[in-house]
Amino acid sequence: MDIQSIKNRFGIMGNAPALNYAISVAAQVAGTDLSVLIVGESGVGKEVFSQVIHTLSVRKHNPFIAVNCGAIPEGTIDSELFGHEKGAFTGAVDSRKGYFETVSGGTIFLDEIGEMPLGTQARLLRVLETGEFIRVGSSKVQKTDVRVIAATNKDLLDYTQEGKFREDLYYRMSTVPIRVPALRERTEDIPLLFRKFATDFAERYRTTPVIPDEDARRLLAGYPWPGNVRELKNIAEQISVLTQNKVLTASELKHFLPENNTARLPMLSPSPNGHVGEFANEREILYKLFFDMKKDVTELKKLFFEMVQNPQSLNADRLAALKPETAYTDINPGDYAHQPVISAASQHPVLLDHNDIHDHVEVEESLNIMDKEKELIIKALKKHKGKRKDAALDLGISERTLYRKLKEYDIDE
Repeated sequence: MDIQSIKNRFGIMGNAPALNYAISVAAQVAGTDLSVLIVGESGVGKEVFSQVIHTLSVRKHNPFIAVNCGAIPEGTIDSELFGHEKGAFTGAVDSRKGYFETVSGGTIFLDEIGEMPLGTQARLLRVLETGEFIRVGSSKVQKTDVRVIAATNKDLLDYTQEGKFREDLYYRMSTVPIRVPALRERTEDIPLLFRKFATDFAERYRTTPVIPDEDARRLLAGYPWPGNVRELKNIAEQISVLTQNKVLTASELKHFLPENNTARLPMLSPSPNGHVGEFANEREILYKLFFDMKKDVTELKKLFFEMVQNPQSLNADRLAALKPETAYTDINPGDYAHQPVISAASQHPVLLDHNDIHDHVEVEESLNIMDKEKELIIKALKKHKGKRKDAALDLGISERTLYRKLKEYDIDE
């Protein structure tokens, strides 16, 4: 079955290359019994891909069940998945079959597998490797023939380094990974999806479909959509029900978008050479800032040296040029030629001698970029009380990158 036929059958809309690639991988792997890990942010439609794989497989006539691992309490998830015997725990008044037993021959979709407890992960690994499981409270080994498709919106590789996810299970599950792109990564599909949702809701509520104007379409494309397709659908429904004008303007659209996200819409200015976003990368911005700081400090050192060596050679205009908004006309540089300078080490006044001026004008502050980066990371962790996710967000880097930097700089949390 070709990609367009799959889209029509499962209601998938969009033509972004990343989306088409994900669909093609799902179609190719469907005919096998390999485990599949679907990766993507919340709201991108990961469950639809699990249904594509099951429906195109030889198991399509057998059961399919979707289980949200994050929604099942840790104390009962083993019972839900593998079953239990009577009296295995308080409240177990009867024996019960688990999903791996009832869906044998079919497919089980484990959504949010990153939330699965470590003990359950060990049981799942055994099922994947040998097809065997044991009910809670039993010693009898049972067999099952289930294909496992898992999904997560977490970085499981980071979870393995933090001890939250078994490394052997990660590599066993990710035999064939499928990455579903976020909506902001396929902006060309946003107008098409909005028009489809607006038309559907217009039919449901018997109204005229809402049509965004050009400015509104640009705003839709520039909005980050943290909730992805799910959020776009909800916004389209709100607009279809509440707006009076069926031609949607950008100003009207802003009323339906969360303020905390519209305030973060990117505004890139062209650089002198005409390239937009030359320093859009956070690291490049940081490097430029440090280099500019070093240049300013060098200029200050040079000016101070000249002022002490030859006070009369510097006029007020040159001093004022260092900081245009400050007037220096009342300053006599000669007044400071023999003023006491406070030593940072001793905190006592020492008389500045022209012969050792080079010893006193050296700036002790480190301008090493790695030192500054380490300092910023430590400050961010202190600010967010050790919460890596919040600190990484504040620093503008991924949580995985932050973890690597903690190891690289040997930062003790």
